Amino acid sequence: MTVRQPRYSKEEFARRGDEIYESQVRQQVEEGNHSKIVAIDIETGDFEVDQSEIAACNLLEARHPDAQIWMVRIGSRHVRRFGGRSRRPI
Repeated sequence: MTVRQPRYSKEEFARRGDEIYESQVRQQVEEGNHSKIVAIDIETGDFEVDQSEIAACNLLEARHPDAQIWMVRIGSRHVRRFGGRSRRPI
């Protein structure tokens, strides 16, 4: 099994991923996919959407084996959340 090495700094990786999501992907995936994961190849702009992080990455890697993958949760600023959260009043 080959270990993939990042080709960009963490800052450049995040900048490219966010830029591609906002400019090319968001308008295509947002409706009807709330809380799903988008896996984006930051070099090609190709992406896959799935409920599972692993499935989205596997689908993208099937097309681009050397993909540099940035993940976004649709409708959220975070892919994962740690710790508790306070309940919103209804």
